[in-house]
Amino acid sequence: MEGIIIRNIEEKDIPSVADIKINGWRTAYKGIIDDKVLNSMNRNERIEKIRKTYKDNGFIVAELNNEVVGFCNYIDTNKFTQDISDIDCELLAIYVKPDLKYNGIGTKLFQFVINEFKSKKKTKMILWCLKDNEPSRKFYTKMGGEIFKERTIEIGEKKYYEVGFIYNI
Repeated sequence: MEGIIIRNIEEKDIPSVADIKINGWRTAYKGIIDDKVLNSMNRNERIEKIRKTYKDNGFIVAELNNEVVGFCNYIDTNKFTQDISDIDCELLAIYVKPDLKYNGIGTKLFQFVINEFKSKKKTKMILWCLKDNEPSRKFYTKMGGEIFKERTIEIGEKKYYEVGFIYNI
C-alpha cells in the first residue's frame, strides 16, 4: 500500500489508537475472548491508559492519508519476560484497522521496530500472541518468528493460552 508513513505517536493520535485497539480486539478475538470482556471495553478508559504510558516505551503509528491506521508499541528491555534471560527486547502490541489488514501496514510497522532494535544492538526479540488467534500467528511466523514457549494469562475472569514468538534480530 502506497503512502503509508510510520512515525512516533503524538498526543493527538491517542483517541485513534484507542479506537484501533478496541475494534481490533472485538474483531480478532471474537469467539476467542469472552464477549463480556470485549463488549465492556471502554474508550475513555483506554484513552487515559494510553495517555499515561505512551511516552514510556517505543510507540509508533502508521498513517495513511492523514489518518492513523495502525500502531505498534515496543520496549528495548526484557521488562515483561524475565524468565527468559537472553531476550533483550519485546514487541508489546501491533494493531492495524481491521478493514485495512493484509495491505502491508503491519509489515511496515513490524520492520520499523526490527530496524529500531538493530540500531540499538538488540539481538533477540519476543512477542506474545493468543494461541487461538490463528491469523496473527500466521503473520508472526511469516515475519520470521518461531514459537518456543507457551504461558497462561488471565483476561477478565478466564484464563487463556499465549504463545511466545522469538526473533533473532
